[in-house]
Amino acid sequence: MCELFAMSSLLPTSVSFSLNKLARHGGADGPHRDGWGVAFYAGRDVFLLREPSAASESDLVRYIEHHGPPSDLVVSHIRFATFGERALRNTQPFTRELGGRQHVFAHNGDLAHTETLESPGRGCFVPVGETDSEQAFCYFMNKLTALWEGATEPPPLIQRLDAFNAFVDAIRELGSANLIYSDSDALFVHAHRRTEPGSEIVLPGLFVLSRNCEENVPDLSGSGVTLETARQALTLIASVPLTGEDWHPLGEGEVLAIHDGMIVERSVA
Repeated sequence: MCELFAMSSLLPTSVSFSLNKLARHGGADGPHRDGWGVAFYAGRDVFLLREPSAASESDLVRYIEHHGPPSDLVVSHIRFATFGERALRNTQPFTRELGGRQHVFAHNGDLAHTETLESPGRGCFVPVGETDSEQAFCYFMNKLTALWEGATEPPPLIQRLDAFNAFVDAIRELGSANLIYSDSDALFVHAHRRTEPGSEIVLPGLFVLSRNCEENVPDLSGSGVTLETARQALTLIASVPLTGEDWHPLGEGEVLAIHDGMIVERSVA
């Protein structure tokens, strides 16, 4: 199966170490040699990089590790192809514009009969490639159209979470669905199940690591300058733990809504 990674933070930060570890799974330490992609949010827009080749052998990945743009929302995917040929059009993350914002989606798992989700030609969002993941994403975006129509700001979080939960309920019936989705404001996560190639052992679909810390700043009060304490909140999502820290497995069907580096809603679908 594929490898997923996402980060939400209060302040823009670098993901070079985690991206490097993820890239090692993309060919060097794992079987995922069919493509990679990473989306760095910059406000409403994204800086998207993708290649239909092994991440561990990519000069572009090595460049990102040292020169990647700081971001407060990042979504990445390492591909092990099951649907669709090795090609850029089938390489995640996928993006679409809605409500004047870029929406980003990445999926780990296999979904059968995604063509049954929506009748051909219905809705303005259609796949470019042949993957089950993109078919599911376009179905979701078509469902979101009414919610975002005419919006100048993101709709209330609870409404967006309800829409995400309804989408999850629809595709869970079709197969394994570990999902990461962002609308540029919040990060939505659904954990399902995971199996390694050649194994029938069912593993946790996703893991989470959260940090909330304060950094000391110089005391400049004597000079008439006051600096507030720099705070950083950070939540990471990954298919497998990327460091030796205490990553927590998400339960099957667990859904998270993450904003500014903090988990703000948590439920089980």
